[in-house]
Amino acid sequence: MAERVVAAMSGGVDSAVAAALLKEAGYEVVGVTLRLAPRDGSGTLTRGCCTARDADDARLTARLLGLPHFVLNHEATFDRTVIAPFTAAYLAGRTPNPCFACNQHVKFGSLLAAARRLGAAKVATGHYARIGRDPATGRALLRRATDPQKDQSYFLCGLGQAQLSHALMPVGDLHKDEVRALAAARGLPVAEKEESQEICFVPGSDYRAFLRERAPEAARPGPIRDRAGRILGEHSGIAAYTVGQRRGLGLGGGAARFVVALNAEENAVIVGEADDLLVDAVEVGGATFIPFEGLRTPRRALVGTRHRQPPRPAVLLPGEPGTVIVRFEESLRAVSPGQIAAFYDAEEPDLVVGGGMVARAWLTRPPRAEG
Repeated sequence: MAERVVAAMSGGVDSAVAAALLKEAGYEVVGVTLRLAPRDGSGTLTRGCCTARDADDARLTARLLGLPHFVLNHEATFDRTVIAPFTAAYLAGRTPNPCFACNQHVKFGSLLAAARRLGAAKVATGHYARIGRDPATGRALLRRATDPQKDQSYFLCGLGQAQLSHALMPVGDLHKDEVRALAAARGLPVAEKEESQEICFVPGSDYRAFLRERAPEAARPGPIRDRAGRILGEHSGIAAYTVGQRRGLGLGGGAARFVVALNAEENAVIVGEADDLLVDAVEVGGATFIPFEGLRTPRRALVGTRHRQPPRPAVLLPGEPGTVIVRFEESLRAVSPGQIAAFYDAEEPDLVVGGGMVARAWLTRPPRAEG
């Protein structure tokens, strides 16, 4: 009997091709589209993806592939595990990554649980990353995608064995143009569909407007101060600012100023000079490790703190329980609490060692180079 797999079908080309490849490989594929985004009073989806059109595209693709297809309502889970923490993080002066949270709690959390109820042991997605297995330990491994321009391992670095061992990512070995060609060859209606580049639950990519609607206190004004405590101006709510920001401060002429910190307790935006943004150490909380159980001794690694940012050489050090200290060989700029730090192996740069959320960042020595 063929192994049953649930394919997460978002209505895009990547998930469509993933489902097609799995069926051709002999799996019994069940297509599932998750309803995640909030709806307006008429029942219409109101956000950038997960729209009625996306659901229709997924349904039509499943029909053409001969797959059963279900739409599951996971709005409550998505709100609790993604939207609410996203909002709270900005109000606390952090820079959240909703895709990281969604992968942990929804796509490989509540969807995996739903797959089991449907009699499937695994969930397949259209992510650009590769899953393998360590022949020596039997542990699931995560690697970068073959296409470096589409690699999504940064957003997946928080997944553990319980999730990766039940995950399939069929397009991880392909380049985007190959995925589109495979879709076109199979007559799939989404072969040329444009990708969504926005936060899926934020209309028009205006996260500031979304925050003001979701939490009116996000627009509470307060002081803009320099590092000496002098008040230079007034901000329109700390949720509208990010560490490293230069434009839109409204401070007039003079020397360039950058947001160097956000003080949620005092509702203050702190500004400084460019060098005030340099850090060479970060504390990472909630760190997950993939090839091994946990970090017990220092380990060389390559660490990325932004998607598409080339990972930098660093040393991972065990910190307090549940935390890791990352010491970079050279300083880099504007690392904000709330960002994700993804760890890659120093000797095998495509191997994901793990990752977690930046709790704080600081400079321990005069920088040898700027990031």
